[in-house]
Amino acid sequence: MSAQLTGPGGQAPRIALLVFRDADTDSRVLRSAATLQEAGAEVLVIGLAPTRSGLEPGPAVVGGVPLHRTMDLDLVRTFGTAARVWRRLRGRDPVTGATSSAAERPDSSGTAASGTAPSQAFADPPQAGSRLPLSWRKVYQRGFRTARLVRYWAGALVTARRFGADVVHANDGNTLAPALLLRVLQGTRIVYDSHELWLHRNVRPRLIAPLVEAVIERAGVRWADAVLTVSPSIVRWLQRHYRLAEPPLLVRNVPLWPGALPDPARGRLRELAGLSPRDKVISYCGGVTRGRGLEETIDALAMLPSDVHLVMLGFGSGDYVRGLLARAAAAGLTDRVHLVGPVPSAEVPQSLADADLAIVYVRPIVLSYTYSLPNKLFESIHAGLPIVAADLPDVAALVEEHGVGTVFAVPEGAVQEDGDQLEAADDPARLAAALAQVLADPEPYRRHTQALAPLLDWRHEAEHLIEGHARAVARCGT
Repeated sequence: MSAQLTGPGGQAPRIALLVFRDADTDSRVLRSAATLQEAGAEVLVIGLAPTRSGLEPGPAVVGGVPLHRTMDLDLVRTFGTAARVWRRLRGRDPVTGATSSAAERPDSSGTAASGTAPSQAFADPPQAGSRLPLSWRKVYQRGFRTARLVRYWAGALVTARRFGADVVHANDGNTLAPALLLRVLQGTRIVYDSHELWLHRNVRPRLIAPLVEAVIERAGVRWADAVLTVSPSIVRWLQRHYRLAEPPLLVRNVPLWPGALPDPARGRLRELAGLSPRDKVISYCGGVTRGRGLEETIDALAMLPSDVHLVMLGFGSGDYVRGLLARAAAAGLTDRVHLVGPVPSAEVPQSLADADLAIVYVRPIVLSYTYSLPNKLFESIHAGLPIVAADLPDVAALVEEHGVGTVFAVPEGAVQEDGDQLEAADDPARLAAALAQVLADPEPYRRHTQALAPLLDWRHEAEHLIEGHARAVARCGT
């Protein structure tokens, strides 16, 4: 990389990247940190060691990137006897906090499941307050989430100060509070990286939190030396909403181009799902969760020939996956819907390569989803696959401009939420028609995908990342 960052006094600038989650598997954060390292910066990713994740708090190195995992909020460690009594009331083990149905966290290596058994690709999350009335459970959950976030803020603040950060790279709005405190306390510069449209993301209704988040993000955007985000639509929204003189810098979630398209003969989906070369494979990669069009895809699958299969490469919560597989069973599709678990992000394109097409379906149930440009789109293009995508503005623009697939219309707000399960509310025939069209003649789309794939490279996106940090570093000490 030609662009280099030089800090105060000609020294390497120190950049702390804050992320409120397990950073070990966050591909965007790790790629950003590695890019900044290559540009001459000294970096430290400050993430979280979630309770019962198997990750140890403290320093670590992942892929050559230094990490510091802050300690998660643990009620037993913090409150001792009172917490053990509370856990008994909630129907959980008083020492571990586990429920009888809780499964282990997936291996942090992300290694794929060796078969299609659902237990290898999903886990049950901890169930808070299972013996308490619903209203009390909600109070507990909200209070615990807030306390957990505040604890992370404190840990991140202490760690970043000890590191001597010149610049803080705040990943999403929930890390802006410690970034702003560092700005006030020691003049640390801020780069704000909005991975989604933060104020319009998919969360359950809340009363006070949206107001607090809006105040924090407005302050963060105003004080930031650079604002980065992931799609053209979010760029425009942020500039308009905050009346910015210059648009935020676009840094899409594009993987690093490996130098060549993967060999379909070495793809893994058919092996993992137990399918033959004669079967038609619709691939899905990413989180197996609500709002990803999986219910609608299953409904559409029922309208397609019996040799067409859906193979999902990813991980989901137990309740959601059970509901999804029950939906497939009710439609008589048990043998045509396969959940094969996750693989490391760098291996996704090769794993997908033997599919016939990729489905990229994000339901526009919130504005952040409408404006999304998901990395599964770029991973599927890097796999050389034709694309069938929901008609979201930025996704459709890329798919149609380059002729890599087809899009289908999805009405906004046409989904009803029932607990943790989303029910399809529109006619799946439109999706089935789009899938059938591409399956009938995939080669023109595949040729366009193969031509586009080398042009989609993290190295190009990294130019804007470095530009944003160069602005911040240039203002250090001022």
